[in-house]
Amino acid sequence: MTSKLVAQSTLTCPHCSHQATETMPANACQFFYECLGCGELLRPKAGDCCVFCSYGDVPCPPIQQQGCACP
Repeated sequence: MTSKLVAQSTLTCPHCSHQATETMPANACQFFYECLGCGELLRPKAGDCCVFCSYGDVPCPPIQQQGCACP
C-alpha cells in the first residue's frame, strides 16, 4: 500500500500567529524552527516528534508514513 506523502506544511507561530509554508524533511523530524515573523525558536510540544506535528497543518512525513496523526 503506497500513499503519496505531503511534502509541505504551513507552520503557524503560537507567539505572533505568523504563517509560513515550508518543505519538510522527507526522512527525519525537525526539532527546531525559527519563526520568520518574530524570531522565536519553536520546539515541538510535549508528545510531538517535531515542529511540523506541533504547529503545522500537515504532520511530518515519518508520521504520515506510519498512518497516524500526532496527538
